[in-house]
Amino acid sequence: MNIPTNLKYTNEHEWIRVDGEEAYIGITDYAQNELGEIVFVDITTEGETLNAGDTFGAVEAVKTVSDLFMPVGGEVLEFNAELNDHPELVNNDPYGNGWMIKIKMTNAAELDTLLDADGYKAII
Repeated sequence: MNIPTNLKYTNEHEWIRVDGEEAYIGITDYAQNELGEIVFVDITTEGETLNAGDTFGAVEAVKTVSDLFMPVGGEVLEFNAELNDHPELVNNDPYGNGWMIKIKMTNAAELDTLLDADGYKAII
């Protein structure tokens, strides 16, 4: 199980990678493995400002649909459009090309409420 140490994690299996005031968000290797083959990523919140814990979209796998939750509050700047044609990127490269959204964080202090890699390992 791949759990990079440079990311923060939620109890709902999202990860966040901070890049200045912006951040990339996706689902963890564990989550994509549990969901199985991902066939569609539904994100319609581009341009919206959401709070930590708000739903920013959903991911559809062969067997189920799962909501996606914001790890921190922020404005959704961009959806990874590659996922429209290649949702399998979430399965193949969840921490790289399988990222889902890019946000501008509204309160970076919220990062302190998230799990580090060791904390995330403990819950899975």
